[in-house]
Amino acid sequence: MSILKVQGLSKSFGVETLFHDVSFEIGRGDHVGFVGANGAGKTTLMKILMGKEEADGGSVQFDRAATVGYVEQQADFGEGTLYEEFKRAFEDVMELGERKRELERRIETEQDEALMEEYGRVVERFEQLEGYDYESRIRRVAFGLGFTEEDFERDAAHFSGGQKTRICLAKALLREPDFLFLDEPTNHLDIHMIEWLERFLKNYRGGVLIISHDRYFLDRVAARIIELSDRTVTSYEGNYTHFMQVRTQRREALKSAYEKQQEHIRKTEEYIRKYKAGIKSKQARGRQSQLNRLERIVVPPEEASFSYFAFHKPPECAQRVAELEDVSVSFGSKDIFRHLSLLIRRGDGVALVGPNGAGKTTLLRVLVGELQSETGQVKIGSRVKIGYFSQQHEGLHMEQTVLDEIRYEYGLDEEQARRYLGAFLFHGDEVLRRISDLSGGEQSRVAFLKLMLTGANFLVLDEPTNHLDIPAREAVEEALMAYPGTFLAVSHDRYFLDKVANCTLELDHGHLTEYPGNYSYYLMKKELAEQEEEARQEEAARRSPESDGKKTKTDSYTAMKQAEDDRQRKARKEQAERGRIQSMSETRRAELIQRAEAEIAMAEAELKGLEYQMNDPAVQSDPGRSRSIAEAYAAKEREIEQRYEKWEQLTEA
Repeated sequence: MSILKVQGLSKSFGVETLFHDVSFEIGRGDHVGFVGANGAGKTTLMKILMGKEEADGGSVQFDRAATVGYVEQQADFGEGTLYEEFKRAFEDVMELGERKRELERRIETEQDEALMEEYGRVVERFEQLEGYDYESRIRRVAFGLGFTEEDFERDAAHFSGGQKTRICLAKALLREPDFLFLDEPTNHLDIHMIEWLERFLKNYRGGVLIISHDRYFLDRVAARIIELSDRTVTSYEGNYTHFMQVRTQRREALKSAYEKQQEHIRKTEEYIRKYKAGIKSKQARGRQSQLNRLERIVVPPEEASFSYFAFHKPPECAQRVAELEDVSVSFGSKDIFRHLSLLIRRGDGVALVGPNGAGKTTLLRVLVGELQSETGQVKIGSRVKIGYFSQQHEGLHMEQTVLDEIRYEYGLDEEQARRYLGAFLFHGDEVLRRISDLSGGEQSRVAFLKLMLTGANFLVLDEPTNHLDIPAREAVEEALMAYPGTFLAVSHDRYFLDKVANCTLELDHGHLTEYPGNYSYYLMKKELAEQEEEARQEEAARRSPESDGKKTKTDSYTAMKQAEDDRQRKARKEQAERGRIQSMSETRRAELIQRAEAEIAMAEAELKGLEYQMNDPAVQSDPGRSRSIAEAYAAKEREIEQRYEKWEQLTEA
């Protein structure tokens, strides 16, 4: 069995220790998530495992025959086409093939026994590496990852960020390695491609180590979490949600033990001071010896977080915050979307999802007035003040220092500005750095602080969690869940969308579909629709003349298996939801309960409205309208039942 064994690994840069005493094992078939704050050293550690960097101490041991695939964050490709880039994954195989052909030419003219023996060894190794099949394998994997025959002739360096991630992934998978190391593999991928990757990794037989800030992805893929924190690692069995529960419990237990030990130390020191010179001096010296031998409990420092991240209460605005009526956008001859309509109400937390290229950012730009619609109109409600968070942070002045960016735009004195910046983890001389010199995550923090200071009551957010590590993402979630205004967010972070949104919009193929719930609700409705469509197709196939009389026991077995799969899927989803709720703070849970009760009240009011329409004689006289309202009424009843189930989960926790 292939195994990776890491023992006592350490790494420093100058006098700064990045990590020390890092030890863990990964076996074939293990799927491990690797988490930690930005700058903790995760990528450096992974590069040491790959042999791309040297460690200062410790060892990394692989089985001699083990193979490793690596998908890094930033992909750099050599010159040449995509097909040539894929072939580079088989350089050793191609060298063997060339050596084989050279030996064949020599054997034709030379009768040498040593030559024949070498030829036999080369052929055996070439066949072991499936050298006759590598070109068809390239096509099989590449087509599976969405590339086409035409893509093979394109320059590899000219593909987009998401496509480059898929190229790296394909190169790693082509050799089906024993170990697969993935550094932020979901960056630049849309939700559909992330879900494809999840399905693939679940069935991958090799060992997998994944650096990721995508908590939903880690919940679906990882069976163990390794956390790099306080310059060393701790291992936790289970997925990300379970890791958070256990980690919180351990920290609380450690704090309790620390406080008890500190009380014991205080009392012992008091006893020693009182009796060290008196009749009980011998006992005092004994207690001092015990105290000297006592192994002190150390509580690791709390992770840096947005301690005071909170939006000021925005001014009240109209009930109808924003409306798009029949809007259309095209670039050249390509339609992005046509004749879309949308209403956002006060207090809504709306998630906008869809594949890359569907037009989500374009829709936001139309809403905030950066792009003009070719048809229809955009209406912004009375007293609505928009705050826009752009992916590119165009609102930041790159030549300014962090301090000046805050002071001059909002008329703050230096003390006020430093206080706000300190809450966003900019301390001391860090506030004197230029915006252009900041990392992507640091620029996001400045942009969020500016958004907080605008006093906007309608936030339009384009990928707000990009470049942020997990603690920062959690802080953004906390702020939005407590935010009393309205927001519309585009994000590929499904964990984030699950927490903050109460409505999900899907933009796909130019069409906008609304789902009255968070991302999990949207996913459930999509799965139900797909199952219903499959059931309709099966029913149609059964009713066709060709299928008459052909029903077998297999149909019954398939139906039973499908029912069992559905039951297990529902149970897993409920268990994951319970774990997520139990890991929340009391404050967060209270906020969610309050929001759930408001949503139930609104849904019940809508049900009353539908009931009134059903009893309207004008509607009853129109069979089409009557049937449509009856269907809407039944759907609203199901929605209310689901919302009550969610409320019960929150209150039971």
